[in-house]
Amino acid sequence: MMLGLESAELPADAIEVGRIADAWGVKGWFKVLPYSASPEALFSSKRWFLQPATQGAKTFSGTLLFKVAEAKDHSGSVVAHGQNVTDRNQAELLKGARIFVARSSFPTPDADEYYWVDLLGLDVVNREGEAMGQVRELLHTGPQTVLVLEFVEDDKTQERMIPFVSAYIDNVDLAGRRITVDWHTDY
Repeated sequence: MMLGLESAELPADAIEVGRIADAWGVKGWFKVLPYSASPEALFSSKRWFLQPATQGAKTFSGTLLFKVAEAKDHSGSVVAHGQNVTDRNQAELLKGARIFVARSSFPTPDADEYYWVDLLGLDVVNREGEAMGQVRELLHTGPQTVLVLEFVEDDKTQERMIPFVSAYIDNVDLAGRRITVDWHTDY
């Protein structure tokens, strides 16, 4: 047990949402690098699950439950502190830790809003019913988000990109695991 943080099992619906960048201030706060431009999951959950950094120094092993006392936006980044982390030295021990949040604790998105993680792996078809591929990843390009699809053609894995904007996206059916688009295979 590190810093009085208890060992925990990673929830089955856990999603990696960021990592701890460094200590911030002297009272146990730290800076978080969120993986999303809209880090609501970090703000809504009071229970984060920490795992050691994939590279660099590892100050703990396994999964730890971190009870968040406060997480807030500060000058365009996220800062947080929690129970049992009371000074800068303790916060520095968490540097590089990967942060996971249970998907069930994410806030409910508004109509026509989606969490990227929910779109990964969905099948994409066009209005004509032609298979366009599966969503492999999403790219934030500044003004818009782009779906990166993977498909196989002539025994080769290929990539196709479609802007994730209402002009091209007809329907997102999360339950049916399908996105319908106004796009052609030869674009």
